[in-house]
Amino acid sequence: MGAAGDGGSLTFVGTATTVLRLGGFTVLTDPNFVRRGERVHLGYGLTAKRLSDPALPISELPPLDAVLLSHLHGDHFDRVAKRDLPREPPVVTTRHAARRLQRWGFGAATGLATWDDWELVRGDERLRVTAVPARHGPVGFHRLLPPVMGSIVDLERGDLRVLRAYVTGDTLRVPELRAIRERFPDIDVMITHLGGTRVLGVLVTMDGRQGTDLVELIEPATVVPVHYDDYRVFRSPLEHFVVEMRSRGHDDRLRTVARGDTVELARRTR
Repeated sequence: MGAAGDGGSLTFVGTATTVLRLGGFTVLTDPNFVRRGERVHLGYGLTAKRLSDPALPISELPPLDAVLLSHLHGDHFDRVAKRDLPREPPVVTTRHAARRLQRWGFGAATGLATWDDWELVRGDERLRVTAVPARHGPVGFHRLLPPVMGSIVDLERGDLRVLRAYVTGDTLRVPELRAIRERFPDIDVMITHLGGTRVLGVLVTMDGRQGTDLVELIEPATVVPVHYDDYRVFRSPLEHFVVEMRSRGHDDRLRTVARGDTVELARRTR
């Protein structure tokens, strides 16, 4: 990936759960810590069985400055997170999820509407999260699922932007995402939720083809895929995305990371 300097890194825990170290800030995304063989709730009596273990438990996480939550589904915020996550760090999420989290004792949960932002400042560093569009399924069907947001995460130091990451959240490649490209044309890293998830037979997250379509829309310098192969409802394995990316000539953008491993996040050089 090239030298990241002090820009950042991503440690992949599993599903969409990562530990982002961005300058002096540490952010946990979409905390999912149930173990292999356990089930999570998807709503309407539907459950999904986990096929893997998380790479580390909550007890081994570093101190957190914030939690970034794309939406309140069982494979993104599970009963283990509800029970064991520290209550002090702010959870930056949708308004729908924030209301529920506050009732659960996460008093610092902050809900964002699309294009709202939230900031954390320490010394000369600033971490900014901007909520961007996402749609968790086809029009109409998406209303049966929790509201979801994508996130632009900016790390700034003084007047310099050190890193810009786009966390897609659980979304399809839908027309609403074009506005992200228009407002943020210079994304360094896209953390892409894949899996080709199907609920009642309906596709509700990007498969390999849609994920690559979104890469071509957003044109990030680097793509880190997450949210694949961990649940039975994930029908499009990582290999589908890798093959599609390579077939379209995007090998230089792709950075896969094994669960438990860490990849550096660097500002684009092109």
